[in-house]
Amino acid sequence: MDQINAFLHVVRLGGVGKAADALRLTQPAVTARIRNLEQTIGSALFSRGAGGMRLTERGEILLKYAEKFESLHDLMTRDIVAPDAMEGRLRIGVSETIAQCWLPELIARLHERYPRLEIEFNVDISINLRSALLNRALDLAVLLGPVSEYSAENVDLPGFELAWYVSAKAPECIVPADYLKRPVLTYARQTRPYRELRELLLERIGPDVAMFPSSSLSTCFRLVEADLGVAALPRALGNAHVARGTIREFDPGWIPGPLNFTATYLAEPRRTLAETAARLARDVAVEFADDKSDL
Repeated sequence: MDQINAFLHVVRLGGVGKAADALRLTQPAVTARIRNLEQTIGSALFSRGAGGMRLTERGEILLKYAEKFESLHDLMTRDIVAPDAMEGRLRIGVSETIAQCWLPELIARLHERYPRLEIEFNVDISINLRSALLNRALDLAVLLGPVSEYSAENVDLPGFELAWYVSAKAPECIVPADYLKRPVLTYARQTRPYRELRELLLERIGPDVAMFPSSSLSTCFRLVEADLGVAALPRALGNAHVARGTIREFDPGWIPGPLNFTATYLAEPRRTLAETAARLARDVAVEFADDKSDL
């Protein structure tokens, strides 16, 4: 399976280097697995030239069997191997909002179910998570979705309502809409929330609005608390700051739409572990949303 897995990664990712990165191996180690597989079969699987690595006729035939072998191995693992004996690695990528809300609970439940599984997680903006997932550098991405690719399977998650926040130090006699004359703290520049908020501010306020994008939601809240700007951020995160009395909500008459996330994995090749993690993410997200609605 190690040799077959290396072979499939080289085919899908287009080279030994990318396959090595995805498998967390050195390039010589991946090359050795391919050469050992070729020796077992007694035929070259790739033709190597200036244009890169291309499958030979025997390589094309092997690819069909390797994909069936991979699928059968996944089904065997799902149906036979006990969860507490499951080994391997699950690579998860999440958006900052998820990391700040229910990622710890997801990791805890995955570890409880699969105690021998290595869980690797990364926090990034959705555009980077999407690219990493499609390049097979991630097994599961929790991002602003859905991902519109034929190979991607999207599990819808509860959305996050946004609210406008201003420092508790700000004078309350100001007309709420005038707070938007201050710098607006928001999500990182290459994100959908940033783009949508920018379009709304241009339409409703004009081109003079100052926007300060950040990749850190906690930093945005701290800057609002320090009265250095206002922000439209998830209410699920803002409630705690409001309860402490450091910020308060205000209503300028409009608010950006909610943030809608999906737990997305690649359906081809099917990997039961990624599918299970996506369903578990949905369960955790629903419970988190229900708990917040009860507050």
